[in-house]
Amino acid sequence: MKKRKIDVMVAGHLCLDMIPRIIHSAKNIGDIFHPGKLLNVGECVLGTGGAVSNTGIALKKLGAKVCFCARVGNDEIAQTTISILRKNGDASGISVSGKSASSYSVVIAIPGIDRIFLHHTGTNDEFSSGDLDKSLLSECRHFHLGYPSLLKKVSQNDGAELLKIFKAAKSAGATTSLDMSLPDPDSFFGKLDWRRILERTLPYVDVFVPSFEEALFMLYPEKFLKLKKRSGGADITWSQDDGTYREIAVEYIGMGANVVVIKAGTRGIYLKTSDRLDRCWSGREIWCPAYKIAKIASATGAGDASIAGFLKAYLEGFSPEKCLKAAVCLGWQNVQAYDSVGGIRTWKETLSIIGKNMPFIDPAISAKRWKFDGSNGLWIS
Repeated sequence: MKKRKIDVMVAGHLCLDMIPRIIHSAKNIGDIFHPGKLLNVGECVLGTGGAVSNTGIALKKLGAKVCFCARVGNDEIAQTTISILRKNGDASGISVSGKSASSYSVVIAIPGIDRIFLHHTGTNDEFSSGDLDKSLLSECRHFHLGYPSLLKKVSQNDGAELLKIFKAAKSAGATTSLDMSLPDPDSFFGKLDWRRILERTLPYVDVFVPSFEEALFMLYPEKFLKLKKRSGGADITWSQDDGTYREIAVEYIGMGANVVVIKAGTRGIYLKTSDRLDRCWSGREIWCPAYKIAKIASATGAGDASIAGFLKAYLEGFSPEKCLKAAVCLGWQNVQAYDSVGGIRTWKETLSIIGKNMPFIDPAISAKRWKFDGSNGLWIS
């Protein structure tokens, strides 16, 4: 095979993020926002958001050669978006729509409360396999797509366009990965048959990287809703034992994914692989805890950053253990900055951090089938 010029094509959801710095902490949203109230905030961080930007720029900062594939409108938001992307990689794969406005988000990140997004889907609704630059893709070692659950044309008709995209990536000789986002259960995306969509798509996906909530919702939406109701809308990653993570991963591997990486926030990252792989990747089950951090600035893009760390190590030929350590390290870097990529360091600095005995958060997993690997600071089943 010819040597490829680009390490990763990052495709899918793209928007412009506006993040006002909210200086007040709270336990409930009602403690901050009231009708008619003027709330003084800090400066507004302006940057690109969505999987294309968050994962792609993080990969670029780690030293990977990146190209972007997404759809924008013919407007000022698009001009700002493309300008930022051009500073961080090849933006020739960005297509321009003459019908819809560009996508944007206002990210409300209140210390002590999970983020709130005011989002306009815009041209993301139009993104499809037709936006895939096949000649550019042929130069890529790896193809990553993020947030089909926010891409209307891609996900409708049982994910017909999503399937076309991943078939094209595989035909081009690239390894592949897929990230999700959690849809509003009452929205168009929330009512789709995601089990059916993923059954069709995952045979063409090497690495599937959803969060725990996304992974659960896509398979068992009713169970997910019951857990969320029971928790009062709070984070449910800690409410289920490690057996639930395993059951979910086994289902996705049965659908065709070779590597399932489930992001669990402050609980860390869970990995399970199929028996179809070679050498140190075959039949593995690992839980990597998250690093402790004194103060979180914002968790915006933390999942995307962790994916970038995993993919960089994966493309470097690292073991599953080292790939997971790179993933949690990038998540740790991300939450120390207010925007999605400002905290990302170089690959050399990342490897240095991974090599240290960093304090971590105990993920509270069952000791019966897990053995702690002290040399790597993770649990192996």
